[in-house]
Amino acid sequence: MTNQPYDVLAIGRSGVDVYPLQVGVGLEDVETFGKFLGGSAANVAVAAARLGNHSALISGVGDDPFGRYVRNELARLDVDNRFVSTHGEFPTPVTFCEIFPPDDFPLYFYRKPSAPDLQITADEIDADAVRGARLYWSTVTGLSEEPSRSAHFAAWSARGRAPLTVLDLDYRPMFWATPAAATEQVQKALAHVTVAVGNREECEIAVGESNPHKAADALLDLGVELAIVKQGPRGVLGKTRHSAITVSPNEVDVVNGLGAGDAFGGSLCHGLLNGWSLEKTLRYANAAGAIVAGRLECSTAMPTAAEVAELAEQTAVEAVNV
Repeated sequence: MTNQPYDVLAIGRSGVDVYPLQVGVGLEDVETFGKFLGGSAANVAVAAARLGNHSALISGVGDDPFGRYVRNELARLDVDNRFVSTHGEFPTPVTFCEIFPPDDFPLYFYRKPSAPDLQITADEIDADAVRGARLYWSTVTGLSEEPSRSAHFAAWSARGRAPLTVLDLDYRPMFWATPAAATEQVQKALAHVTVAVGNREECEIAVGESNPHKAADALLDLGVELAIVKQGPRGVLGKTRHSAITVSPNEVDVVNGLGAGDAFGGSLCHGLLNGWSLEKTLRYANAAGAIVAGRLECSTAMPTAAEVAELAEQTAVEAVNV
């Protein structure tokens, strides 16, 4: 383990995003593509690093050129890649998308029959790094298969329910046999984390509620200290047992909305690590998401602290009675 504890240690998906360079065109008619680092956990780690945090990623890649690209790109973007294992059985996953602004961005995951980031085993987890990280970030996707599922629970066991143990409710139906299977694992995972963040649909999978306040309350009842419910054009709700804040969305000309949630996550990490108020944390996270929604790619589109601050100052906030 590094001598310096990580500010942000994330575990989960990494791969290659192959995104069209033509907007409003189906994949069958796209002529040119760009290649970018991708995967939700990788993007969050990059977003946090771009804001000045010491970040690392626990993941897996294939023994192939794309795997080498992922490792190299993480390092280039200031994310420690020492916990990214190389697995020979499955290739590094590739994800394609179509770009139909403002709100249609179909994703095509090439991760079958499995992906290297789902082959992380419990004995690969550096328990000291997990315990020592100031913030530990996991996603629901990592619970969809073994051995990754057991690795996630082993990491949580090593960490305990320490402050700033975050679960991204990132539910992707194509990774699960049934929604009920996802609900079962998410319910178990929530017993180990202190912060949960997801959109209304993801909250419904997690706790059976899509109403933002009811979903947040259900998450709090399961022991988390902070529940964050993203509501798209209605902004974002953050709720603790003592306070609630709704932050309005930022106006932006959407180019590609796929990286917005990960930019939100990286900025959320930054605010939590710096002890910001819930209001400021959500304003800045919302602003980061809006900035990336106005850009084509995900990882390399993550904003700087100055860019986020400039937009965040325009964001409206509403206090909500608890």
